[in-house]
Amino acid sequence: MPELIAPTTRLRTSWLRAQEEWGPDAHMDGAGPGYEDDVDSPEGFAAWTRRLHGYADRTTPVEQGRVHATHWWIADGDTYLGAIDLRHYLNGFLLDAAGHIGYSVRPSARGRGVAGWALGEVLHEARVLGMDRVLLTCDPGNEASVRTIERGGGVLEDVRETLVGPKRRYWITL
Repeated sequence: MPELIAPTTRLRTSWLRAQEEWGPDAHMDGAGPGYEDDVDSPEGFAAWTRRLHGYADRTTPVEQGRVHATHWWIADGDTYLGAIDLRHYLNGFLLDAAGHIGYSVRPSARGRGVAGWALGEVLHEARVLGMDRVLLTCDPGNEASVRTIERGGGVLEDVRETLVGPKRRYWITL
């Protein structure tokens, strides 16, 4: 049974295996690693997970271009299945291209409803934060994500060209 947990070094080996499934240059939405993050060394991985925890603390400033966000990993025991994050507010880039919620499920865990379950859990967390609606985006050809968002209550606003390519933009009223 999956659960949402805070990023943890305990799942480092499983996380690295998931990264191998995606491939070396894949972007793992919701997972949070930047190009500058050293996730290969134990020390770098620990520093990265601590930084992810810190982004949720609204009393602490975040780096330029980032917003406060809560990050969760989707786990089944000691197996990392994916990640999901809730951005507490939108900057210009997020409003245009990425939205409030980003998620990804490792290839070997897809097709089991993991993303839809995690989205439902995080929509509850958005309500707790006092949000009245959230924006989610996905690539136009990502049919699995389209289904996940629409099943979660997403209403298509538009499809537009963004800084990172074309995106379908959905709003979910909470």
